[in-house]
Amino acid sequence: MKYIILLGDGMADRPHADLGGKTCLQAAKTPNMDLLASRGRVGMVRTVPAGFPPGSDVANLTVMGYDPRKYYSGRSPLEAASIGVKLGPDDVAFRCNLVTLRLTGGKSAASGKGRRAIMEDFSAGHITTQEARLLIEEIDSKLGSDHIRFYPGVSYRHLMVWKGGKDKIECTPPHDIQDKDILDYLPRGEGDEVINALMEASTELLLAHPVNKARQESGKRMANSVWFWGQGKRPSMPTFREKFGIEGSMISAVDLTKGIGIYAGFEVITVPGATGWLDTNYVGKAEHALFSLKTKDIVYVHVEAPDEAGHTGDLKNKIKAIEDFDEFVVGNIMHGMKQFDEYRILVLPDHPTPIEIRTHSDDPVPFVIYDNKVEREGDPISYDEQIANRKDALFVQEGHTLMELFLKK
Repeated sequence: MKYIILLGDGMADRPHADLGGKTCLQAAKTPNMDLLASRGRVGMVRTVPAGFPPGSDVANLTVMGYDPRKYYSGRSPLEAASIGVKLGPDDVAFRCNLVTLRLTGGKSAASGKGRRAIMEDFSAGHITTQEARLLIEEIDSKLGSDHIRFYPGVSYRHLMVWKGGKDKIECTPPHDIQDKDILDYLPRGEGDEVINALMEASTELLLAHPVNKARQESGKRMANSVWFWGQGKRPSMPTFREKFGIEGSMISAVDLTKGIGIYAGFEVITVPGATGWLDTNYVGKAEHALFSLKTKDIVYVHVEAPDEAGHTGDLKNKIKAIEDFDEFVVGNIMHGMKQFDEYRILVLPDHPTPIEIRTHSDDPVPFVIYDNKVEREGDPISYDEQIANRKDALFVQEGHTLMELFLKK
């Protein structure tokens, strides 16, 4: 038996007035996911346990079959694993975003002292990895120390490691405060003076950097500050083989999910042109997944684009991301899986990223499990949030047990 998980990050949504009361999933043309839903088992799953923030870290751990209540230790340690940074027992890793702040006067930007700043873009205009690397290297050179180091990642997503640092600081994800004054959302708690000082100092360095001057001249948004969040210490978790007895691969453009794959003992596959945005190499992800399944038992394919569009509040881009996911990932996988005698396909989001709130929610998400040897017969089903209203829909309250259901012999 071969298994493949196709995850459209943040695909689920809430009804929107501009779509006539439909969600993005309902408005999008998704013939492939609809066909799988019509022939498979459908249901809803709660991927975020009560009391946990509805982040992709928590939700993807859940989908992978790991109970966050037992294994979650923070987002950034997972990203550190993907970047290749080994954390010591007392090291605290922080996600370090390159962001665009709309500076509104005074001398101090990130601290909010003297002038306010608005979170204009949590992705700094989806800055390229090449540009971002130069900026992070400059930050590390000027602001790094024996205790604090900066490591480049992908696009706007980077890493800071604080040796012997504090992890009880209250930090806010920058995508949660788009177009808001940052003053009310600055890090607070033990050690916050260190974090805030680094953020403030980064602004002066970045504004003067040639990369940002070139971006400004070409009409692009500048990456004029770093923003810290998602901190934590390294987790301790069993491999997927130890837990479920099979070997797997992870395909993603995002360090977070790559890191989960590394801790799970998966082979992490790098797909050329995979960006985490609308221009990602959808077809390449599908092709690499199918090739990997020739030697692996299970492959986890993560696509970030719907979530990114949700964070920017862009209906058109979110619908496009869903449709591209359906056509180029799901469609190609459905065709390619026919080379295997027995296989199962699981399709779902990790969490909703509703357009109206432009951040994650902890609402249950729709899923479909298709088994080529056990096809359902009946009326056609549209793959969307209305699956919750079907009498034959499953409901998985403990989200981490969905993997057990998927793999069940």
